Amino acid sequence: MLVTLASPHVPSQAETLASAPHRSTQSYAVGEDLVAAVSRDGYHITKLPTARPVPAAGIPDPGTAQAIALEMVTARGWPSTEFDCLVLLWNRESHWNVYSSNASSGAYGIPQAVPGSKMASVGADWATNPATQITWGLGYIQGRYGTPCGAWNHSQSSGWY
Repeated sequence: MLVTLASPHVPSQAETLASAPHRSTQSYAVGEDLVAAVSRDGYHITKLPTARPVPAAGIPDPGTAQAIALEMVTARGWPSTEFDCLVLLWNRESHWNVYSSNASSGAYGIPQAVPGSKMASVGADWATNPATQITWGLGYIQGRYGTPCGAWNHSQSSGWY
């Protein structure tokens, strides 16, 4: 932030102050959920809306796609809340159906990869193996959104991830 100080009692500074361009408001983050706005008339701090809490997904049945995903999420060192977000995200996308396909977009599988054949980068069995699809999906999420909750928040605001 640039600040110009001038005394109105010193003629040369008063002219500088009077000719300075007026900017209505400047904002900057002061924390993860706070934004400060500074204007000529003062400043205020606004608390950003927080994401709604995500319900706990619970422990999936052994051998299911969700159980595979929970193991992979844990192996990445992510907390259980990331698994909760992943369950919501992929419930919305495919209902965890390894064969789910979208005829209009070409999206396929649990993570709804477009095109589905992208998942071949982690395994030739991408069309039928939930572990292959989940591995690819988690890599995509990590690379693009950081975490499943990052992907879920994006999906909530835009309708896609």
